[in-house]
Amino acid sequence: MNQKFIKELAEIIVKIKSRKLAEDFLSSILTPAELDEISRRLQIVKMLKKGIPQRIISKNLNVAIATIGRGARELKYGKAGFKNII
Repeated sequence: MNQKFIKELAEIIVKIKSRKLAEDFLSSILTPAELDEISRRLQIVKMLKKGIPQRIISKNLNVAIATIGRGARELKYGKAGFKNII
């Protein structure tokens, strides 16, 4: 990953001041499949933080247990920003 590009993307995201503009930006920069995947990952992490069992999350969101495990590992071992924002 090119850190310069990631920093530039982060700077653009920080400048977004409205939900509608954020939705438009995300829809423009991501494919529908990417947007669906990212929003689903967010829901996985939110449900994990609430203590919902992985099997229930898998059933409710129609995702594999391995996908949920990735979210669980990110919550446990990932960067603090991820844990603090969600």
